[in-house]
Amino acid sequence: MSFPRRASVPVRTRLADGRELLYFFDGERDGEGRPPASLPDDTRELPARPATPGLRYDRLLGEWVSYAAHRQSRTHLPPARECPLCPSSDIRATEIPARDYDVAVFENRFPAFGPGTDGQLRPADGAFEELPAAGRCEVVAFSADHTVSFPGLTRQRVRTVIDAWTHRTAELSSLPGVAQVFIFENRGAEIGVTLHHPHGQIYAYPFATPRTLTQLDRASRYRADGRGDLFADLLADELADGRRIVARGRYWTAYVPYAARMPVEVHVVPHRSVPDLPALTHEERGELSGLYLDVLQRVEGLYPTPSPYISAWYQAPVNHPLRGQYRLHLQVTSPRRDAGKLKYLAGSEAAMGAFIGDVVPEDTAERLRGALPPFEASRDPEDQG
Repeated sequence: MSFPRRASVPVRTRLADGRELLYFFDGERDGEGRPPASLPDDTRELPARPATPGLRYDRLLGEWVSYAAHRQSRTHLPPARECPLCPSSDIRATEIPARDYDVAVFENRFPAFGPGTDGQLRPADGAFEELPAAGRCEVVAFSADHTVSFPGLTRQRVRTVIDAWTHRTAELSSLPGVAQVFIFENRGAEIGVTLHHPHGQIYAYPFATPRTLTQLDRASRYRADGRGDLFADLLADELADGRRIVARGRYWTAYVPYAARMPVEVHVVPHRSVPDLPALTHEERGELSGLYLDVLQRVEGLYPTPSPYISAWYQAPVNHPLRGQYRLHLQVTSPRRDAGKLKYLAGSEAAMGAFIGDVVPEDTAERLRGALPPFEASRDPEDQG
């Protein structure tokens, strides 16, 4: 199998049950520098795809809830020899038919939304009317190596992942009925992962998520009060204060927010106001590949053993009237408050949404800064010969 130098358009194929699979590539390998003429077929006999889950509306909170009962049967923490994200071999076919790959993206076999989209989500008419949870869920495998983690990837591979995220955001945002694209990685059994292989996920929601709508409402009120751009002022205030800055480049800044809720919480924010990943320039994506990797390696360096974390990309809703007031940003959080202790969302947090911090944000920022030498922006690996 040949691997091209970087291509803006991935190589596409389909799995045995019709799900789409896309391959993204790091750079020239084996001296070929061109896409493969063909890709291995998925030889498995798979059951038909599940029916689209149901969507119910919570009238008290004004939020949608998806019910995907088929996810009860999804693969749960299999041994490495049975991992569905490892490359296929002569003796075992997996979700990825190729014998090797760089980054692979495919439709989730057990989706929380979809398969398929169903146009614009309409309000529920009756008190107990259930609507289809249309949308799309994808899995992003970061590496063919089962043993690596995201903090252990090369910067070139991180750039490939970012390019894949960017491509999928643009394409999924164009699908009918998709209201918001959410990219995330759950890392660690403590977070609730069901597969140890290095991977993340993408949800194309049929609605804008509650957390995003809250942020948009706050930004809109801030602007209506004549105070300008809330996202810009948050970044400017953190830069002026300086105590919680973790890493800074020409295009991005990573900091622990003043009112951090989790023991480890880092926000990665672009200096320019952009709504989503596709709006970034080549240079911004290039620096992000280094700074994001730096942040995760700092989190990894806090303790002798790997820390669980959630990495979540906040992108503007696709067609929301306030889309232009939103700013793309990343939030990396970990519940690990000490070497052998986790923060659990118990009574106050889980029931009331009222967080009680265990660690002072300034202390977290100081420890993260001390975990590695200061971040230095360097050339985009894609531009290096």
